[in-house]
Amino acid sequence: MSAAGVTLVDMSTLQHPRSGASSTPADSADGRLTDPVFAERYRAMSAKDARFDGQFITGVHTTGIYCRPSCPAVTPKPGNVTFYLTAAAAHEAGLRACKRCLPDAVPGSPEWNVRDDLAARAMRLIADGTVEREGVPGLAHRLGYTPRHLNRVLTAELGAGPLALARAHRAQTARLLLTGSDLPITDVAFAAGFSSVRQFNETMAEVYRLTPGAIRTAARRSPAAAHREPGTVTLSLRLPARAPFDGASVLSFLAARAIDGMEAPGAAHGSGDIGYARALRLPHGPAVVRLTLTGTATSPAVQCDASLADVADLAPLVARVRRLLDLDADAEAIDAVLAADPALAPSVAAAPGLRVPGAVDAEEIVFRALIGQQVSVAAARTALTRLTDALGESIDLPVPGGGAFTRLFPTAAAIAERGREVLRGPSRRIDAIVGAAEALADGRLTIDVGESRDELERRLVELPGIGPWTAGYVALRVLGSPDILLTGDLALRQGAARLGLPGDARGLAEHGARWAPWRSYAGLHLWRA
Repeated sequence: MSAAGVTLVDMSTLQHPRSGASSTPADSADGRLTDPVFAERYRAMSAKDARFDGQFITGVHTTGIYCRPSCPAVTPKPGNVTFYLTAAAAHEAGLRACKRCLPDAVPGSPEWNVRDDLAARAMRLIADGTVEREGVPGLAHRLGYTPRHLNRVLTAELGAGPLALARAHRAQTARLLLTGSDLPITDVAFAAGFSSVRQFNETMAEVYRLTPGAIRTAARRSPAAAHREPGTVTLSLRLPARAPFDGASVLSFLAARAIDGMEAPGAAHGSGDIGYARALRLPHGPAVVRLTLTGTATSPAVQCDASLADVADLAPLVARVRRLLDLDADAEAIDAVLAADPALAPSVAAAPGLRVPGAVDAEEIVFRALIGQQVSVAAARTALTRLTDALGESIDLPVPGGGAFTRLFPTAAAIAERGREVLRGPSRRIDAIVGAAEALADGRLTIDVGESRDELERRLVELPGIGPWTAGYVALRVLGSPDILLTGDLALRQGAARLGLPGDARGLAEHGARWAPWRSYAGLHLWRA
């Protein structure tokens, strides 16, 4: 129970199975409050509870606006309110974004990682810009359904079809660019994925009731947050996280495994501060990002300084960085469940808000997992650095804050072709690595955020040399699956034993059932031990 009197719940259960809006069993206000989903959300909204920001949206039909739950405006009457899971559903209902609380300037919903159904997988791909690059047919093909069926499912579950969901995402990306950069407005339009300036202006006016220029003016930014160099654009963005956020832990995890020439620890060149920088491959070209912590304990954020070869890659860059750092996790709900176990309670109290490290390159995680099996972190770094030096694509992009990177991680095709020349170790391991690369290169194996956990793990273990641990680890990192306990991991079992928990795989799995649906986060506490 929070100080405001709102009970923490698993928000993945708070969805109406037939629409993106809360169910309303009767037309009267009393009738609405008898619906447990509506009543829960209404209590959170009445308490101005910021923990629910991004998890649902409040639509107020008397004013024609939608707000975040913590909006400081006067609480509307129940009969005037409808709750939505997505901004697109609110747009479809004819509502505009509140200028006071900026409901899209909050962490995203954790639901798309908690859920693993068609709607959640589609939302992950939409956030990554799939509709802009491949259209709705391409999105449907990736998910294995017809566009008609996909549209029907998303409209029923989320209150909006894929085109409307992508349109809302474009508007949010544009607002981020308008308030976080000094790019010309025309460049913002195309970078956000709009097909024309006219479409951009019409959408922004409809969603925000402001022109793009007025949105930028209202932000009152300092100048020079973005600038162009020949062939690149450099941006400085603030990405909000949901509190509590142990950003130092996740950045340290990534920095400790940094591949020389492609990644580096440190907040800036020569800095000893906690931070992380890397080069990565995006749909239209390479990019370099430097990530540092900012904000406060109650309103944490990550400063993302980026250089991109093509500004059209901003939306996938932001989506992938958010997934890499698990910024949208409902950390307070997770910690509440784990702290209920006396064995984990001290660790949760010492390190609230632990995050599951994600991925900016799904295929890269496969090779990290295979090369890192049964060797130390240092040995894995050495092998991965040698592989990247030999087979990685060279790049020439400025690194924000100083320093330089020379390589991108090798493609699966490059490893399939020349991996045996570079890789060292047992022949069976090399066979497994090259075999996975060949499967990825020829399309027999696909790994992206649109996959379901069960299907992804099944495809991986069908490949020679890949077992349940590797498959689970890849699903954990790529999909952000919150409920994977890698009981086959020796270090995790040793950590469990130190906390007085069963040290064998079977016993730990049985005990860990009480941590569902957050067993991935419990595993982080065991590793920490």
